Formats: sequence, C-alpha cells, structure tokens
Amino acid sequence: MQIRHPAPDERPRILVVEPNRTNLGVMARRLAEAGFRVSTAECGASAIAELYRLPVELVLAELDMPRMSGAELARAIRGEVQWNDIPVMLITGKSEPKGAVRAYESGADDVILKPFHFEVLIARIERRIERARSVKRLREDNATLDARVVERAIQIGELRDRLAEARRSN
Repeated sequence: MQIRHPAPDERPRILVVEPNRTNLGVMARRLAEAGFRVSTAECGASAIAELYRLPVELVLAELDMPRMSGAELARAIRGEVQWNDIPVMLITGKSEPKGAVRAYESGADDVILKPFHFEVLIARIERRIERARSVKRLREDNATLDARVVERAIQIGELRDRLAEARRSN
C-alpha cells in the first residue's frame, strides 16, 4: 500500500490561539510537523481577524486567555454563519469540571486537558476535521438533491399544465 501525502494546499489549516508565545511556537511547530498548515494568534481578537483572512478547518485555543477567553471565542465563532461548522477545541490546564462545562456550553466541540500526549491531540484533531468534512459533504449532497427535487417539481407542474391544455383542446 502506498501512502499518499496531500499536496501542500490540500492539508488542513488549523488556527492555534495561545497567549503564551513559547507555547504558541511549540504547538505551531508540532502541528506543522504532523502535516497541518498552521495559522496562529495570540488572543481572541487576533483569532477573529485571522478567521476573516483565511479559511481554517479547525480552531485550537487556550480556554483561559486574557480579554477574550477561549469560551468567548467559541461563542463568537458559533455566532457567525460562515464559521458555524468549524470545529473548536479548547485546551485547559484546570481539571475542575466548571471550565469544561463552560467550554461546551459556549459551543466548543472538544476540551483537552493539560498535560496531554501530542499524538492523542493529533488523532483528536484529525477525527474532528474528518467529521466536519463529512458533514460538509452531506450538506452539499443535500443541496444538490434539493435542487433536483425543485427541478423535478417544476417539470411535473409543466407536464400537468400541458396535459390540462391538451384535454381542453380535445
């Protein structure tokens, strides 16, 4: 079996949001080594700007950040139609359940507890991206089917009109 490596622009783009520059650099480097294209932001406001600038397939953010928390960022992402389906994963160093509950209530798809194994994080990211891609494909297929249904309904209506006209002329 031959392993297929995606072309550079086919690789999923991840937005990493981390206020600590050292941690941000480490995360970006490790994710890039794992085959992802990585965009970075040091705060929630920069993350929003980056989302407007480039399409991403997943947001990975620190839960506890100054000014705009990861939960607030997730809520902002969920509030925009064009970003609503982007998976959001939040990382926390706290083991108390309140932070995780707050993250999920804000619209996060997953909460990662520090310390974590990077290989497990990669597997979780890949799973979230694959699921999001599957949902996108289903929505596209449904839109195609909806268009076909409308087209057929129009054709049926036109045939009924012709049939009714033919009956009247006979």
